Amino acid sequence: MIALLLRDLKLAFRAGGGFGLGLAFFLIVTVLVPFSVGPQAALLSTIAPGILWLGALLACLLSLDRLLALDWEDGSLDLLATAPLPLEAVVTIKALAHWLTTGLPLVLAAPVLGVLLNLPAPGFLWLVLSLLVGTPAMSVIGTFGAALTVGLKRGGLLLSLLVLPLYIPTLIFGAEVARRGATGIETQTPLLMLAGITAATIALLPFASAAVLRINLR
Repeated sequence: MIALLLRDLKLAFRAGGGFGLGLAFFLIVTVLVPFSVGPQAALLSTIAPGILWLGALLACLLSLDRLLALDWEDGSLDLLATAPLPLEAVVTIKALAHWLTTGLPLVLAAPVLGVLLNLPAPGFLWLVLSLLVGTPAMSVIGTFGAALTVGLKRGGLLLSLLVLPLYIPTLIFGAEVARRGATGIETQTPLLMLAGITAATIALLPFASAAVLRINLR
């Protein structure tokens, strides 16, 4: 399992679809927002939590189309399907590798980019916490979407259409945690909902992803 995780991490960096691309997109979105809405500090403070969460979501979405495509193209996916390691564990490791190369860098970069959007000081901790809790769900959901579209030519657009509706609950509760934290309102309810969504996706979707892969590999 560790060898597979290290292999996927190396592939993510070499293919250019992980760390650098998602982080650059996140930075571009954050920098362009003040130009589009104006330099009003009060307005930026109000919309900062939602913009940062939306940027993180789109950055995660950007690298999903290569999550399983490389293994499909070189035949590695067939070997993994017949390996002693359960296919559920394989897709879980791939989701973990995606989070380590895409989700975790976004979590670490969010406070710095929050300064550009004039995020209130109390909101930084809640922004990081909400992203830390919510981004694993986006990686697991993205792995499920990648399993559904693996082997399809130009499946990137279809993958986005399939995954985006599933991302909406995570976006709603994640942005609400950050917004409430920035304004000093109680955050327990949306944070628990966000944690529940993440726990449910981690518990259920690897089995669904593995089942879909078995069908596609027949």
